[in-house]
This record gives sequence, C-alpha cells and structure tokens, in this order.
Amino acid sequence: MIEKMKAVCIASQSSHKDELLTDLRDLGILHIAEKSAADPRFLEEFSALFRVMQELKEYKAKEEEGVLSEEEFDRLYAETSAALAKKAELREKLTGLLLEEERLGPWGNFDPQEVKELFDTVPLRFYLMDKKELSALSQKEGIRYIRLRPVGKSEAVAVVGHPEEPLRAFEFPLPQKGLAQVQREAAECRKGLEECERTLKEAAGHLESFRQRLLKVQNAAEYSSADASLGRDSGIVWVTGFIPQTETEKFSAAAQSHGWAWMIDDADENDADVPTKIRYNKVTALIRPLFAILGTVPGYKEYDISFWFLAFFALFFAMIIGDAGYGALFLIGTIILNVRMKKLTNVTLLLYLLSATTIVWGALTGTWFGLEGAMKVPFLKALVIPGFANYPEYFDVSSTAAQNNVMKFCFSIGVIQLALACVMNIRRKICGKDLGWIADVGWLLSICALYFMVLFLVIGESVNLAAVACAIGAGFLLVVLFGGMSPDKSFAQGLKAGLGNAFTAFLNTISAFGNVMSYIRLFAVGMASLAIAQSFNGMAAGFGGPLVIVGIAIMVIGHALNIVMGFLSVVVHGVRLNLLEFSGQLGMEWSGIAYEPFREIKKEK
Repeated sequence: MIEKMKAVCIASQSSHKDELLTDLRDLGILHIAEKSAADPRFLEEFSALFRVMQELKEYKAKEEEGVLSEEEFDRLYAETSAALAKKAELREKLTGLLLEEERLGPWGNFDPQEVKELFDTVPLRFYLMDKKELSALSQKEGIRYIRLRPVGKSEAVAVVGHPEEPLRAFEFPLPQKGLAQVQREAAECRKGLEECERTLKEAAGHLESFRQRLLKVQNAAEYSSADASLGRDSGIVWVTGFIPQTETEKFSAAAQSHGWAWMIDDADENDADVPTKIRYNKVTALIRPLFAILGTVPGYKEYDISFWFLAFFALFFAMIIGDAGYGALFLIGTIILNVRMKKLTNVTLLLYLLSATTIVWGALTGTWFGLEGAMKVPFLKALVIPGFANYPEYFDVSSTAAQNNVMKFCFSIGVIQLALACVMNIRRKICGKDLGWIADVGWLLSICALYFMVLFLVIGESVNLAAVACAIGAGFLLVVLFGGMSPDKSFAQGLKAGLGNAFTAFLNTISAFGNVMSYIRLFAVGMASLAIAQSFNGMAAGFGGPLVIVGIAIMVIGHALNIVMGFLSVVVHGVRLNLLEFSGQLGMEWSGIAYEPFREIKKEK
C-alpha cells in the first residue's frame, strides 16, 4: 500500500537554524523536497573511507577490537592509508624489477658500469640472433664481432662499433642496474610489502571503528545537504518537504514543542517531487529485496503491485527454471544460508518461496534434473499432471498435445495478469469518478478476445472468429470513445481527445496482441532449459567404466551452467513480464522517488 503524504513547510529564525536541523533529524520523518547536494568534502571523505574498508575486508582478522577514540582512529587511518599507498607503489616497482630480472637472467650477473667503462675504449653493441643470422653476419665484410655464450636458444654477439646497415637481430640495451642489484631491490620490495601486510592485518581488526566513522561521515553529509536545502531570507530559514499522513500528529506535537512556524496540506498527486512510501505486510515484504536490486519505485499516484508482482514472479520463476531437482538444490542452499545467518530474513523467505514453487512445477511436469528415468519412480510419476508432462509417452499423451496444453496455460496466465490490470484500472477510475473506466472495459474485452485469437493462431484451437472480431472491434470502439475522459474534462472534451488518439489506440491494440503472445516465452525458455539438461545428461551417459568421473564432471558443470542461464532468463523474461507487460497495461512508469526522511543513519547503507 502506498501511504498518503502531507506537504509541509517549516520556518524558524536564522539564529535557530542548527537547532531546527537537529530537531528535524531527531524527528526523522521529513522527506526534504528538492534536496541540495552535500558538501563535497564529506563525499570525498566517505569515498576514501569506503575504499580503505573494501581493501581491509581482504584481511581476515581473528577477532575485531573495540571501537577506537577519534584520535586513535585518525592515527590508525593515516597509517592504513600510507600502508595502502606504499603497498601499491612497491607492487608496481616489484613488477618492473621482476621483468628486469627475467630479462637480465640469461645474460648472467655483470656490472653495467664496468661495461660502460669498456665502451670508452671499445664501442660495443650487444645482439641476439639465430644461427642463420649469425652465419650471415660472419660473411659480411667490415663487421667485427665477438661471439658470446648463447642466451637461451639464441646466439649472443657483441658487435664492435656501429654497423652501417641495420642487423636483422634483437639488440640488447645495456641496463642501468646489474642482476645482483635488481635482485637486492626486489628483496627489499618484498620485505616492504610484508611490513605493509602486517599493518593492514592489524587495521583489519578495527573494521568496526571504520564503520562507525563511515556512519559519522554519512550523517555529516546528510546534515550538510539539509543545511544547503534551507531557504533563507530576512533572518528567517525554512524548509519544505513531505511527511506520511500517519505521522501528522507526531509532527504537529514536535512543531508545537519546538516553537516552529509551520503549514501542512495534502500533497498534490501531480507533483513529481512527492515521494513514495510503500507499507509492506508480512507477505509483500518478501518482494522488497528484489525491488531493491532492480531499483524500481512506483510513482506516488501509481499502484503498489507488490503482492501481484510476488505471486506472478514466483510462478514465472518456477516455469522458467522448470526443474524440481534444481528447486531442491535451491532449497538446500537456502537452508544452509538460513542456518549461517541464524535468522529468517525477507531474502531467505523469498528464496524458500521460489524454491518451493520450482519444486512444485517441476514435479507437476515430471522434470528432475532432466532425467527421463525419474518417470520410472512410481512416487515421482504419480505427482505429474499427464497433460503437462515433459515425458508424455509415460502417460499415453502425445507430445504435441502436452506442449499445446503448456502453451495454453502460459497464454492463460498472460490474459489473467493483463485482465487483472484492466480490473484494477476500472476500480480506481470508478472510485475517482473518472468516466475513462469504460475505456478499460474496452481493453478488458479486447484482451480476452485476443487471447482466443492467439489460441487459434498458435495451437490451432477452434474458435468463433466472427465473435472474436466483433469483441475486438467493440473493445477498440470503447477505447476510442472513452480513452480521453478524465474528471477535469467535460464529456465533449474527453470524446474529442479520444477520437484524436484513435490511431494510437489502434497501435496499442496491436501491441496488446503482442503482449498476450509474449507469455509464450515461459514455455519456450522452460523447454530450452530442459533440452540443455537432457543434452548434458546424454553426454555424461557416454562415459562409463574408469571414465565415469568425467561423466560426473560433465553433469555437474552442465547443470550448473544451465542453472546460471536460468537465473539470467528469470531476469530477462520473468521480471520483464511484470515490469513491462503487466505494468504497461496498468499505465505505470515506475518513475517514483523513494521516501527517504532526514534522520540519523544508524547503520551502513
């Protein structure tokens, strides 16, 4: 349920600005409208702290120490930052030294300075070449050279002077440091890295202190943002924002207690700055983690479809994954996660739900890791709905009939979901005395008729095409005549607007046909997942005897890959059907602003 919001404006004397902000933060219910950016200094400090914390999480401390004082933390933070910078510098230097050691190693240990002193008497240039080039070099007149010990598989020579023509060989530039010096410096780098590691491991035991400082900086940034959002004029400061209607009494009591000047009114539904606060119940809260991942927020005047999103998403997830064996693996993984977390969360409850629905759907279709042999187990066979079976030959059902039944089920889900959207629109518009509800009746009629058209075209089901055509035509007519109606328009104005959008309504009717058709993706993706599982099972079955371990590896890797692809398909297809087809029929744009009141942050975001 989307909570009703109240628009408020609070004013105080400029001299009481800090008290106003502190009291509002303690109150913790005001969502500031048109919030200004925080002080860049806090943002930079937050970013730096966060980067250091991420680095320290790589070091597993045996146990965390108590929270440090500010002075102790400042000293620790400076040492940690210096250690991280030195570590990066030493790593880069060590990489260069190791490359140089690898280059110099085949040439042996020599002092570059001694060679340079020799250059003053005899100018030399060093080259690497193959035997063929060495033979060619020996036949060239005017070139003097000294053959050196081979370097790897290449011949090494020192050429006296500067050849007039370039040699077809790799020239070895004289290094600045000898091999021994390079190795000494590399050892010093390793020693320095070990010291940095010790410093960082010690700092990792104070992660809680870093978290506390991070929270402090976050709160300082929020405070600076609220300060920058204040209006100022003639010794007065004020701030505008929104509070939930349920918090009106709490706000009024606080305003009177602190002596604020204030105004409060109903929020304008057409104001794009009105935030959305969704009140979840125990059931709909399960879908909250998914909304957080997707970053979707309905507009203030849009619908809260949490329950319907959860119900259809669970079904879509089960049909796309499609395998009871996979569902059992998800269930085991969820139980392990739950035991490790030692408490039930919305995430684990959602995973339990998705695991259960996947097991149920897989059992009804007779799919257990894509193994046909599962149907030879009487208990598993008894769970199957014959008309939906993925191995219909065990139930005297033709493959075509079984596939047509599943496709019809997919289209039925689609028309139910889209029809539900129409009913929700009709209900809201009737309550709002909006004559446009008749257009939604037209959409409901068209979608139901298009469902039968899809069944005729895809699975060849017998339908009365004349009746279907009449229903689509009647629905289109209602959409055109009443689609432009709204409470702020007269009947004539609404009729004119609807007729003006007749072509758009025609295109939307074609789009509605595509929306119903799109639910076939549930069948297609599920069948693809089954085919992939069967393919890997077939490959693994070809390895017997001593090679059975290879077959097991193929099955494990293959099914793991299939599960990953299934998760991707859920995101692409399962989420899409809710966010596009269903939400589109509802007229939702998911353009809302999340309700984020100005308050002290108690935990890391």
